[in-house]
Amino acid sequence: MKEKRAPVPDVVDDIMDGWRAQDPAVAHVPAEISKRIARLISRIETATDRALAPFGLQKAEFGVLSTLRRTGRLKPNELTRALLISSGGTSNVLRRLEKAGLVERGDDPNDQRSSWVRLTREGVRITDQAVRVYAAAQAEFFRPVPERTARDVADLLREVLVALGDASPSVAAPVRRVRRG
Repeated sequence: MKEKRAPVPDVVDDIMDGWRAQDPAVAHVPAEISKRIARLISRIETATDRALAPFGLQKAEFGVLSTLRRTGRLKPNELTRALLISSGGTSNVLRRLEKAGLVERGDDPNDQRSSWVRLTREGVRITDQAVRVYAAAQAEFFRPVPERTARDVADLLREVLVALGDASPSVAAPVRRVRRG
């Protein structure tokens, strides 16, 4: 069976051609997927970092602010899980954002060992601006991609992530029926 290739080769095709010549065992579809995703992430981050530069926010800070804007308030450990950063990293980011007057912490009345974090009014204002700029930078980045292609890619990536165990926790697990008797 002949391998299907894009009509116009990309940089990853060149990389994979090099590996096919050196060690065909490592030149496989998973490597192509990984390399293309890594290149795409790098290019998106360059575009969005440039757009966020006027706000003086690091990626982790923007992640905390946008997560809090979307959720309202969270405990620091919930932020750590949501952002996939270390608890120490979360603490450092929260300290910087608190010092900048963008977040505030409060005691959790239901758990004396815990606290919550939320945006201040200034944090909401800055976050709303930054999120709009970020979204516009993403839209501009993907503007050359046909809308149907972008939708197909988004849907296919969802399928891949779900197949790898990344289904939404809000989706109820299928009920397993136990046969009796």
